Amino acid sequence: MEKGIRYIASLLLVALVAYNSVYFKKLDQITTGKNLFNAAEYASRFWNEKLPRHTTKAIGIDVLLDLLQTDKDMAFKDYSHALGISNIKYFLIKGSGIVQAVGENQVSLETKSEGRSTQLFLATEYVFGNAVRDASGEIDINAFTNSMDFNNVSAEINKIIRERVIPPFSSKVKIGDRVDFIGAIELNQEHLNTQSIEVIPIELKIKD
Repeated sequence: MEKGIRYIASLLLVALVAYNSVYFKKLDQITTGKNLFNAAEYASRFWNEKLPRHTTKAIGIDVLLDLLQTDKDMAFKDYSHALGISNIKYFLIKGSGIVQAVGENQVSLETKSEGRSTQLFLATEYVFGNAVRDASGEIDINAFTNSMDFNNVSAEINKIIRERVIPPFSSKVKIGDRVDFIGAIELNQEHLNTQSIEVIPIELKIKD
């Protein structure tokens, strides 16, 4: 009898320990933990608080193109940013141009400076890549614990552009409009091509 009581007591003790060792938590309680990186929140702070300091210092596209012809190395050294050692570099640029064509995926602009005209393309549909994230040089990859978080920041910045910048512009722009723009561009320092530059827009304004 005493042996049976001890056996039952042992079972109850094991059950009690097991009960206290296992607990359940809602998934949203886990995924919203304090240490979880929020790419959307980070991108929003970057867009509203950090990026404007750099866009005010964006180089004029015509100035940049002239400098690329006269001293390419200086242009890249002084005005571009890139992650590590890479031929792909990013610039923050600004300018003004006349709309030549309005397509489904982009708007074609012509800028003129000292008798020279340049055709640029404003991306209005497929906004992807790291141009805006990296062009300012503000975001340091070493501040991130993993590459996924770093890449998600780009995705969220591009989402801001698609949702906030492009729609009010695309709904009104037409051929012949003068557009003031600030944006980011990608250039290859080793194989430079300035004939079909695509601008990822940060600010777009149709002049009256």
